[in-house]
Amino acid sequence: MANVVLEFKASAGDSEPQNRPVLIVGQLNNLAQTNWTQVKGKLQPAVSEKVWQAALTALNPNPTDSCPLYLSHAAVAALPSRVSRHNSPSSAHFLSRLVRTCLPGGTSRCILVVCERSDVFASACAIARAFPIFSRRSASSRRTEKKEVTVEFITVGQDNGPLDPTILQVPLTSILVIARAIVDLHQPLLLLPTTGFEIKAVGTELGISPVIIRGEELKQKGFGGIYGVGKAAVNPPALAVLSHKPDGATQTIAWVGKGIVYDTGGLSIKGKTNMPGMKRDCGGAAAILGAFKATVKQGFKDNLHAVFCLAENAVGPAATRPDDIHTLYSGKTVEINNTDAEGRLVLSDGVVYASKDLSADIILDMATLTGAQGISTGKYHCAVMTNSEQWEMACVSAGRSSGDLAHPLVYCPELHFSEFTSAVADMKNSVADRENATSSCAGLFIGSHLGFDWPGVWVHVDIASPVHAGERATGFGVALLMALFGQASDDPMLNQVSPLGAARMNAASGDPMVRDSKRRRLV
Repeated sequence: MANVVLEFKASAGDSEPQNRPVLIVGQLNNLAQTNWTQVKGKLQPAVSEKVWQAALTALNPNPTDSCPLYLSHAAVAALPSRVSRHNSPSSAHFLSRLVRTCLPGGTSRCILVVCERSDVFASACAIARAFPIFSRRSASSRRTEKKEVTVEFITVGQDNGPLDPTILQVPLTSILVIARAIVDLHQPLLLLPTTGFEIKAVGTELGISPVIIRGEELKQKGFGGIYGVGKAAVNPPALAVLSHKPDGATQTIAWVGKGIVYDTGGLSIKGKTNMPGMKRDCGGAAAILGAFKATVKQGFKDNLHAVFCLAENAVGPAATRPDDIHTLYSGKTVEINNTDAEGRLVLSDGVVYASKDLSADIILDMATLTGAQGISTGKYHCAVMTNSEQWEMACVSAGRSSGDLAHPLVYCPELHFSEFTSAVADMKNSVADRENATSSCAGLFIGSHLGFDWPGVWVHVDIASPVHAGERATGFGVALLMALFGQASDDPMLNQVSPLGAARMNAASGDPMVRDSKRRRLV
C-alpha cells in the first residue's frame, strides 16, 4: 500500500508552515468570507494578514489558480467561481487536481478546505481521490516513510457551524481501502480470486455471513450468464450476496455489481492495446462493496442487498464460443455473438436474482459495461439508464452533490431492443448496429431480463470511463451510491446530500417525507 495517511479532524491545530506545510483551498468567494483569525494559526509567523489578503487579491481562477504564501511551505488555491449545471457545485474534479499539484511536500501536511456545508461530502471524497493507495513497487524503489495529511474544513454561508469529523471517516475509508485498491490490483487473479473479492472480510467486519453460489452449482441452479462467462477460468465464477436486514425496514434495495476480475474478451479476444487495464472490469462490484460497507456502518434503515457477479472472462478449451446459446436465470435464451459482451450476461443473472430471490423493490446495477460510455457521457460522468424518470433526475442530482457525476442515457426499448434480434434464440448478446446507441442497448439487454413491464425501480449505471483516471482507480461509484440512498441513513450529512432526503422533499413540495410508502418518493 502507499505511504500516505489521510485523516479528517474538526481542528487540525495550529502550526508554523515550516513545521507543517499547508494548502488552503476553496472558491474565491468562499475564501473572501474567511476571517483571518480562522487561518492565521496555520500561517503565522511566516505569513502576515497583509500577505494573505494580497494573495487573495492576486488569485484569478480560470478555471483554477494558486498563489504561494511562503516559499514551498504554504499556498492558497482557488477553485472555479462558477460551474455548469452538469458539474458538481463543489468543483470536485478541480479540487483533486489542485491537491495533487499544489500540496506542499513534507512528512506532515495540512489541507484547509473552505466551502459550504453542502459541499463538504463531495470535497472530502475529492481529496481522498488525490492520493493513490495501492503500490507493488519494491521497497528499494519507493519511499518507505509514512506521510500524514490532515484535512480540516471551514464552512461558510448560512449553515456554517462546526463539523463532526467522524462522519467523514467511514466513506473515505471505503473509497480508499476497498474500491480503489481492488481496481488497482496489479495481479488480480493472484490477489483477488473470484471466490474471495474481499467480500468475506467485509461480511465478517459487519457481522454478515455471505451467500455464495459457485462453480457447477451456478449451472445447476440456472445461472447460465455467470457460469457461461467464467467456466473456462481456473478460479470458478460465483454469485455472492451480502444482506443487511434491519428491524423496521419498509422496502428492499439491491445493488448488483459487475465483478469481472479480468477480461480477456474470451474467444472474441481483445487486442494487445485494448486488454491492458482490464483488471478494472471489476470496478462496479468494487464500488458496491465499498458503498455497502460504509452505508451499513453509517446505519441504513432499509433492507439492502449487495449482489456480486464474479467471473474471469478467460480463454481456454471450456470457454464459451460465439454461436453458443445460454439460458440465463430469467429463463430467456441468449445466442452469443460476441464473448467480449460478457458483463451484461452476468448482470442479467444478478438483477433477476435480486428480483426473484430477494424480492427487491429497487434494483441498481453498476458496471464498467461499455467502451461507448466514454463516448456517450465522457470521462467524468457515468451513464445512467432507468425505467423511472424521477430516479433519472435523482441520479443526476446525487452525482452533483457527491462529485461522482452522472448523466442520462436514452431509454427507449421500443426503438433499440430490436438490435438484439436472434433467429434461433430469444436474443443475441451484442448489437447488430454498433452505431445505434450501444451503451443504451447494453443497458436494455440487462433490463429485458427483468422485463420492461417490471413494476419496481430499475437503475443501470455504466462507469467504464470514470472508474479510472489514467492508470489509477478513482473509487468512482461509492460516493454516488451513498448520496443517492443517503435518505435511509442515520448520517445527517448523507441525509443532506441525498436527493431523496426529507429536507429536499419539503423544499420542493412542502409535503412531509413519508417513509412508510412502498416506493421511495422523489423530488
